[in-house]
Amino acid sequence: MTVFPPRPFIETLVRQVVSQALAAASPAGAATAAAAVAPPRATRSAPRTGTPGPHQVFNSPEALAAKREIVRAARKLWLREYVDGNGGNISCRLADDYVLCTPTLLSKADVRQADIVMVDLDGNQVAGARRRSSEISLHVAIMREVPEARAVIHCHPPHATAYAMTGRVPPEWLLAEPEVFIGPVARVPYETPGSAACANAVAEQATRHNTLLLVNHGVACWADTVTHAEWHVEIVDTYCRTLILAAQLGAPLVGIPADKVRDLLNLKKTLGLPDARYQLSDAELAERAARQGDGIAETRADRRTRPVTLSPEDQEHLVRTITDQVSAALGQGPTR
Repeated sequence: MTVFPPRPFIETLVRQVVSQALAAASPAGAATAAAAVAPPRATRSAPRTGTPGPHQVFNSPEALAAKREIVRAARKLWLREYVDGNGGNISCRLADDYVLCTPTLLSKADVRQADIVMVDLDGNQVAGARRRSSEISLHVAIMREVPEARAVIHCHPPHATAYAMTGRVPPEWLLAEPEVFIGPVARVPYETPGSAACANAVAEQATRHNTLLLVNHGVACWADTVTHAEWHVEIVDTYCRTLILAAQLGAPLVGIPADKVRDLLNLKKTLGLPDARYQLSDAELAERAARQGDGIAETRADRRTRPVTLSPEDQEHLVRTITDQVSAALGQGPTR
């Protein structure tokens, strides 16, 4: 099926060509001609006086480098099976007013630089031949709330998404690397993907967490660069996978010693990484230590020792079912 550029892109391109043609024909009247064909400043992201317009930004050296980084990250996500079909999105903020992002209906394995599109901070597409994703609202909502968030990745890594499906988050103080690079992971209640409610719920949590598990939806991570946001995705999924594997060993999980937790936070601070726990007391940090059942899968030993209870109705149903199966095996009819 042939995919045509969206009307806003065509209109903007025509204005640009007309402006250049008039300027070439009459240099003295170039400023007047450009003003005559300039698009109206209808949104908050319209360029301010003296700032470059959307197509200058979209074709700038900074944008070219960001597009390359997005393509690399998209390929890594696909190779690690963190995205499937055309799922997931990557975004990168340019200047103050514009955000590059992957388009809709395209596998991350197939994304090329020419496929990248650009939106303003209201999510309106301002450049690019393909169509932007409806879930870009989640990305720009985070960027508006968190100035440090220059890149956002939403995807579906299976182990972290498994935690999200249970409504749990991985516990704290079990592995050093997730503590240093991610810190506490947030749980965001389910909202319809692409909706304002979903974007608002994610943005509210993003002010305190760089990694979010979206219940029944996947994962969202933000960072200062696309590469670092992709690292966060890898770290959280590996952590969740490790927790799931450790639970199969049938032994209690051993947390980082309480007297070493502060050392780990101090190390993180020297790296210039933010963490809301810096201000907590040692007692408050101890209260956040991992506990069995608090985001940790049950071990086989837990399952063996857990009491099994059935309602009287379920017990009666079980008795009748077993009786029927035994009777059938013996050539008798079902119980009445």
